[in-house]
Amino acid sequence: MHESSALVFEGRQYSPASLNSLADGLAAELATRGVCAGQRVALMSSNRPEFVIAVQAVWRLGAAVVLLSPAWKRFEVEHALALTGPSAAVGDHPVLAELMPMLSLDEPIRPAADFMGTPRPGGDAVLVFSSGTTGMPKAVRHTHASLDAAVQQWRQALGMTAADRIQVLTPPSHILGLLNILTAFAAGAQVRLHRRFDLERMLETIAADRITIEMAVAPIALALASHPDLESYDLSSLRYIMWGATPVTVSVAETVIRRTGVSWLPAYGASEVPVIACNPLIGARLDTVGQALPGVAVRVVSTDSGVPLDCGETGEIEVRSPARMAGYLPAHETEAVLHEDWYRTGDIGRVDADGWVWVTDRAKDMIKVRGFQVAPAEIEAVLLAHPAVRDCAVFGIADAADGEAVVAAVATREATTEAALAQLVTDSLAPYKRLRRVVFTDDIPRLPSGKVLRRVLEERYGNSSDR
Repeated sequence: MHESSALVFEGRQYSPASLNSLADGLAAELATRGVCAGQRVALMSSNRPEFVIAVQAVWRLGAAVVLLSPAWKRFEVEHALALTGPSAAVGDHPVLAELMPMLSLDEPIRPAADFMGTPRPGGDAVLVFSSGTTGMPKAVRHTHASLDAAVQQWRQALGMTAADRIQVLTPPSHILGLLNILTAFAAGAQVRLHRRFDLERMLETIAADRITIEMAVAPIALALASHPDLESYDLSSLRYIMWGATPVTVSVAETVIRRTGVSWLPAYGASEVPVIACNPLIGARLDTVGQALPGVAVRVVSTDSGVPLDCGETGEIEVRSPARMAGYLPAHETEAVLHEDWYRTGDIGRVDADGWVWVTDRAKDMIKVRGFQVAPAEIEAVLLAHPAVRDCAVFGIADAADGEAVVAAVATREATTEAALAQLVTDSLAPYKRLRRVVFTDDIPRLPSGKVLRRVLEERYGNSSDR
């Protein structure tokens, strides 16, 4: 009987048996280099099947994988290596190869059979890095138990079965990319891995492979909504498009629905707790990230006192879950976010009596104007509804009179004026949320996940005399 493909990449196809054989072979090679249980192995690789094989190989040895973003520069890699102390390295990136001996994934991997690996220990499985929007990234430690719990929750949330096909265009060095691959393997679904994000290729592959589950973050959603020929692609195989990493921009999501007929499945997670909430497969909404998954508890606490708030009140979201991280490196950073099994997300939001969760902003991103809390995402949603606005980000800068002033950085697709955009916000929102200033820019600085690098904008425009 022909075994179906678990992983497809460009012209290559890998069955579960072939992936296992290659992982055994790479594990045997790493073992000859001294890798053993309890150690950490740095992995810095482009999107390729060998990335997946390397993760499985390291786990066969009872070691943990340190996932380094291939987009990082030397300084960032040096920081990550100093933080995690890996004893070995594998990958295809010259920066990592310059810093420590690296087993190259460009060299052919020799398959092996019946490699006697180490049973999964109770220790760490993977170390991923937090997004670092406010400073140097921290290493997030996940054990095999927490990662397995996340996979089970994600599989249930997505309703994923062996009949599904999913494609991964985002770097698997981030938690969502890795989680999507592991969940698909657990469900027996097929993964189409792409070397990099390319919108045309993504749309063509949906039709060619009959992709059933598509994953998107804000930049991908925006690219879909802006595509001039979106209607010409056959997207009929899709069950839904998942929106994660940032709150849904309703105007963008509605544009894609209107043009394609494909619905969205908003979900919510973090590097520290990969799966927190998700919309139901039937009756998904755009105004909320959904409801907490089975086994996950969500509560909202006061940002001042930490006391739990009543249903419907807005505060900081805290989560308790078997998929929660074991902690950070450096270890002392952990105390600030973990207490009594609850993880402080740093997200601002609310939960209603039926368990629907709203995420409105990041606590650190909130702008304080004359004592009022202003959520950048609320103003961004108003601006993105303007036909001239292609992308935008709202942030605060110091102001002697009001404490902070609200500024919008805007990328446009057609001509508009600062006055027109400021008036739109004035007409739509409370007076204290008015825009003090609009700056026009070619692009909004974002992480691959879609999160805005507000710190970059604050540094770029906060001290400008052009007021």
